[in-house]
Amino acid sequence: MPEIIEPFRIKSVEPIRKTDRAERERLLAEAHWNAFLLEADDVLIDLLTDSGTSAMSAQQWGAIMVGDESYAGSRSFHRFESAVQKIFGFKHVIPTHQGRAAEKILCGLMLESGLAVPNNNHFDTTRANVEFTGAEAVDLVTEEGKDPDSLHPFKGNIDIEKLKAWLAANRGNAPFGMLTITNNAGGGQPVSMKNIRETSEAYKAAGIPFIIDACRFAENAWFIKTREPGYANKTPLEIAQEMFSYADGATMSLKKDGMGNIGGFLALNSDELAEKARSVLILTEGFPTYGGLAGRDLEALAVGLEEVLDESYLEYRIASVKYLADGLQKIGVRIVQPAGGHAVFVDGAHLYPQIPKEQFPAQALVCQLYLEGGIRGVEIGSLMFGDKSQNELVRLALPRRVYTQAHVNYIIEVFEELWAERTNVSGLRLTKEAAVLRHFTAHLEPV
Repeated sequence: MPEIIEPFRIKSVEPIRKTDRAERERLLAEAHWNAFLLEADDVLIDLLTDSGTSAMSAQQWGAIMVGDESYAGSRSFHRFESAVQKIFGFKHVIPTHQGRAAEKILCGLMLESGLAVPNNNHFDTTRANVEFTGAEAVDLVTEEGKDPDSLHPFKGNIDIEKLKAWLAANRGNAPFGMLTITNNAGGGQPVSMKNIRETSEAYKAAGIPFIIDACRFAENAWFIKTREPGYANKTPLEIAQEMFSYADGATMSLKKDGMGNIGGFLALNSDELAEKARSVLILTEGFPTYGGLAGRDLEALAVGLEEVLDESYLEYRIASVKYLADGLQKIGVRIVQPAGGHAVFVDGAHLYPQIPKEQFPAQALVCQLYLEGGIRGVEIGSLMFGDKSQNELVRLALPRRVYTQAHVNYIIEVFEELWAERTNVSGLRLTKEAAVLRHFTAHLEPV
C-alpha cells in the first residue's frame, strides 16, 4: 500500500514560536503548573484539544462570505438545518454556540436531584452538566474499555447486561439514557453498530429516550466501516444515518467532527421537548434560527459536516493518530490500545510509577511535555475526575488538518527524551481548585 498522505494542499500558514527550556520553566510556573493557563502563543505544538482547533477548508471560508446574518429566519440556518438532518435525521435541530450549551439545556429540562443518567462514559462537561442538577452520571463502559492494553475493536461499547440490570433497578429514576461516540473519556474508543442498536433496545424497553453524544460521529462511523462485519461497502454517511436512526436525539459539539471553530446543536424528535428547549434557548443562547451563532458560522458548519464524511479525509485522520501511537509504543510508552479516533491517550501512571495517584502522575506528564518540548496535552485522570478516575491518562488530541508528519515526528522525539529521564520526575499538589471542572483553572505546585 502507498503511504497515506494528507488529502489536501496547504494554502495558508500560521507561524508558531519556539521557546527555550528556561523560558518554559518560567512560563509554566507562572501558569501554576496547569497547561490550561498557558498562553497559546507560548505553545509550540498544541494538543490540548481537537475541539474548535481544526483548520477550515477553502470551501468553508468561501461559505462564510455568503452568511445571512438575519436575526430570524436566516437562510444560513436552513442550510445548516438541512445538513444536520441529512446525516442525523432528527426532526428538530436547535443550534447552540457549542456542545456544552446543548447539554446544559437538555439536563436543565430533564434532570433534578435524585435522578441519574447512564452512559458508556460521560466526558467532563457532560458529567458536570448532569451533576450540576443534582443528578448522578453513571458510567457503564464494558470491562475491555477499562483495560488500556485490551485490543478489543470496540472498547467504547456500553456493557449491555449491566445497562439492563441498572435500568431495571432504577426504573423511574432515569429520564433519558446516553451513549458517547467515540468514547472520549475512555480513550477515544469507538462504539459498534451492534452496541448502538442494543443500547437503543434497552432504553426503549425501559421507556426512556436515547440521546447520543455525537461529537466524533464520523470517526466512529469510519471504525464501524473498517472493523465491523457487514459495513465495509457502506459509506460513512450511510453508516452515520443508521447510527442515529436508533436514537431519539443527540447533543453535539460541532467544534469536533463539524470541522468548525465554534458551534453545536441539540437535535430531538420530541415536539414537546423541542418546544421547551427552544424557550430556554431564547433565554440563554439566542433566537431558534441562530442559537448563539453567526450566520457565517452556520454556513461553515454546513460545509464541514459534508467534508468530515469524506473517506480520504477519514482514512488520513485515523492513520495520523495511529502513526503517533505506533511511534510512542516503539519507545516503550504505554498507551490506550488500539489507537483511538482523535487522540492518543498515554498512561501517565505507567511512565511515572513513583508518583502516587494523589500527586497526579498524568498532570506531571503534561508539565514535563511542555518543559521538554513546548507541547501541550491534557490530563484525563484524578485531577479532572477526582476519585471517579479509573486511569491516569494524558490525551494528545490532534487538531484536524493542522499538523504534518514532521510535527508528529517531533512529538515522538520529545517522548524519547521523557522516557530516558522518567525516573527523575516528582508529582504535584493542589494549591487552589474550583468546585466544578477544577482542572480548567486549578493551581498546582511541585511536591
